[in-house]
Amino acid sequence: MTKKIVITGIGATTPLGGTASDTWTALLAGESGATTLEQAWVAETQIPVTFAAQARVHSSTVLERFEVKRLDPSSQFALIAGREAWSDAGSPEAEPERVAVDWATGIGGVWTLLDAWDTLRERGPRRVLPMTVPMLMPNGPGAAVGMDLHARAGITTVVSACASSTEALVNAYNRLQSGLADVVIAGGSEAAIHPLPIAAFAAMHALSTRNDDPATASRPYDLTRDGFVLGEGAAALVIETEEHAKARGAHIYAELVGGSVNSDAYHITAPDPEGSAAARAMITTIQNAGADLSDVSHINAHATSTPVGDIAEYNALRRVFGDLLDGIPVSATKASTGHLLGGAGALEAFFTVKALAERTAPPTINLNDQDPTIPLDVVTAPRTLPTGDLLAISNSFGFGGHNAVVAFRSV
Repeated sequence: MTKKIVITGIGATTPLGGTASDTWTALLAGESGATTLEQAWVAETQIPVTFAAQARVHSSTVLERFEVKRLDPSSQFALIAGREAWSDAGSPEAEPERVAVDWATGIGGVWTLLDAWDTLRERGPRRVLPMTVPMLMPNGPGAAVGMDLHARAGITTVVSACASSTEALVNAYNRLQSGLADVVIAGGSEAAIHPLPIAAFAAMHALSTRNDDPATASRPYDLTRDGFVLGEGAAALVIETEEHAKARGAHIYAELVGGSVNSDAYHITAPDPEGSAAARAMITTIQNAGADLSDVSHINAHATSTPVGDIAEYNALRRVFGDLLDGIPVSATKASTGHLLGGAGALEAFFTVKALAERTAPPTINLNDQDPTIPLDVVTAPRTLPTGDLLAISNSFGFGGHNAVVAFRSV
C-alpha cells in the first residue's frame, strides 16, 4: 500500500538569507545573491570570474566556534539548515532507529582538501590537521546532520553533480515508502566558492563573465545569458509519513508524491539536446504521483542560465507537455540564488513546496529579452497560483547526464 509522504519542516542558509524564511522573503522581493568577491585570493590567483553568490550569513555567526573549526564549510551549511528544518518540524520525538538522513553534495569538502594540500607543501606533514579526512569526505555534511539528530536508521549521501539533492529527496521518499524510517531529513549543501572550482568552471565556459554587474549575471532564458553564477549554502526538508506527522500534530506544508532518477548516457558535461531522458524522468515522476500531465500547475526549472542547458531543458519540457506547457507558470530561481550545485535541488524543492503552501510562484529575475526559441510562460513577478488541488514539479540535471525530478501536491 502506498503511503502518503509529507513535508513538515524546512531549513536553509543561502545567498539570499541565513534562514528559510529570510531566503523566501528575499526571493519574492526579486533580490539577487550574487556579489563581487572581495577576498585577497581573487587578485592573487587572477581568476577570470570575480563574483559569486556567497552565503548571506556567515556560519561563524550561527555555529559554535568548535563546530566551525571541526567542519568544512559544506558541513557547516548542512548543520545550520538541518537544525532549522528539524526545529521547524517541531523537533519530532522519534526513536533514533526510525530517523534517517538522505543528504547530497556535488563536490564536498573542497576547501578542506585544498587548504590541507597547501599546508602539506608549505609546512610539512606534521601540520596537516588530524580531522582533515572527516572534514573533506563528501559524506561529511550528511554525517554531521545525522550525528546532531542521533539518526540511526541510516545516513546516505548522493553525489550526482547538480542533480544530487533532488536524488536525495527521491531516496528519502523511497526509504519512507519501504518502512525503513518514520522521519527523514533530506537536503544538500555546497561550499565550492574557491579559486580552483571557479577557474575550472570558467575554463569550460560554464560561468557568466559579467564581472561588472554580478546581480544581473544569472539570467535564465534571456537572449544574452552567458553562463551560471556559482552559489553556496544548504537547504533541508523534514519528510515523514502522514500517519507519523498527524499522530504528533505536525504542521504539513505539502505532500511529496513521487520522484524519478535516470541518466542521459550522452556526454560528461553537455545535456542531451533532445532531452529524451530528462523528459522520461518528468513523465515517470508524474505517473508515480498518480497524476496526469494536465494536473501540473507549476514548474521550478533547473534553468542554470547556460546557452545550451536552458534550451535542452525546454526541449524536454515541450516533449513532455506539448501544448499544455504554454499554460504552466515556470520559475527559474537560480537567477536569484546562483547555482548551489549539489545543494540546488533541495533549495528549489523548498521553493516549490512554499509556492504550493502559499499559492505563490516565485519570480525569475533578470529576464529582459526572452529567447524566442524558449517560449515558456516564465514567472517574472510573484504570481498567485490557483485555488484547489495543485501539483508542481522541480527539475534537476547534472554533469554526467544525471536527471532527477520530484513532484509535490498541495494540502
